[in-house]
Amino acid sequence: AVGTSPSSVAIVDVNSDNKPDIVVANSGSNNVGVLLNTGSGTFYNQTTYTVGTEPYSVAVVDVNSDNKSDIIVTCFSSNTISVLLNAGNGTFNNQTNYPVDTGPEVVAVVDVNSDNKPDIVVANYGSATVSVLSHC
Repeated sequence: AVGTSPSSVAIVDVNSDNKPDIVVANSGSNNVGVLLNTGSGTFYNQTTYTVGTEPYSVAVVDVNSDNKSDIIVTCFSSNTISVLLNAGNGTFNNQTNYPVDTGPEVVAVVDVNSDNKPDIVVANYGSATVSVLSHC
């Protein structure tokens, strides 16, 4: 089981065991859930991490160049993105929030300025804008 009103999911190995894990944005619970793969086609119960209000879209990418997948989630009602850095073994540090424009819905992470560092790009539904956060 996951939290209330799951809105987005990413499938990535977050604990370096070569098995795909599930990361889900639980919009109604204001958290993200991480379900680690048991290796037998099932997953452990989710571990939840508090994020901003109404998480909508999730991406899982190494944003701090430590070779561990981090969680980035848009938080629609708080007009922020939350970044949770991977602490190792499938656990994550507390969120760091970054303000964006109104109603962030979708997030993508890619190097947009050719500095070999990941940048965070957010589509803001409420303001009809796009925010670019250069290597947070």
